[in-house]
Amino acid sequence: MAEIAQERATKISIHDGALLPVKGERRIIDSWRITIAFAVMALVTLVIFAKEPYGQIFSVVVKGAPLTFGVTAGAILGAVVIGLFTGLGQIARGRALRLISGVYVELIRGIPLLVQLIFIYFALGRLFQLDGLPAAIIALSICYGAYMGEIFRAGIQSIPKGQMEAAMALGLTRGQALRYVILPQTMRVVLPAIGNEFIAMLKDSSLVSVIALRDILRRGREHVSRTFLSLETYALVALVYLIITLVLSKLVAIMEDRMNKHEG
Repeated sequence: MAEIAQERATKISIHDGALLPVKGERRIIDSWRITIAFAVMALVTLVIFAKEPYGQIFSVVVKGAPLTFGVTAGAILGAVVIGLFTGLGQIARGRALRLISGVYVELIRGIPLLVQLIFIYFALGRLFQLDGLPAAIIALSICYGAYMGEIFRAGIQSIPKGQMEAAMALGLTRGQALRYVILPQTMRVVLPAIGNEFIAMLKDSSLVSVIALRDILRRGREHVSRTFLSLETYALVALVYLIITLVLSKLVAIMEDRMNKHEG
């Protein structure tokens, strides 16, 4: 009991992305509320009380939101699949699988996402006849799949080895034990981290504007080219991204809190 209490006391949670509101930590809750209130009030004030030019800018920029969410949703699904197989490959018994998975992770993490996006669209796109949308989803999936692989590897290794031994003692094969015993527990462990990666991916999806996909940022850039209102347009684009990110961070925090209650 003392060892368990000590382990819980020394547990550290690390989040990649926006500051998440956590129940019971008053400072973080206040920070999130202040930030979301400021962002919403600023957006509403600009759009309603300063319609020219902000109302027009908002009506243009918000049209890119469906594409932004579509690219992000498709890419996160692809990244989860790639990350799962990469994580399993890194803990596989076969040296070849471990080597391939490790090379993939090191290679992809060492190349900037923007470079990968341009390469897949302009180089591989000519070879495989890829349009902008599939190229963007593939590039984001491949890039974030490397990070997801590390998340899944750590999640699988966090499950006590006794779980695998007990499953195999009951007659399950190693594959069956992974499928029915280890992976369900791993998903509960890695789900908050996947949520954080989703938030980070949403922000990184703004890079797809370089391949002419009309997301939020691209529509803002097009509006700037027509009106030369760069300060006003990019300020509104920043507010839209900020509000979306803060709302998603709240949803991730709620999900993580419910999972903790369920485990408790």
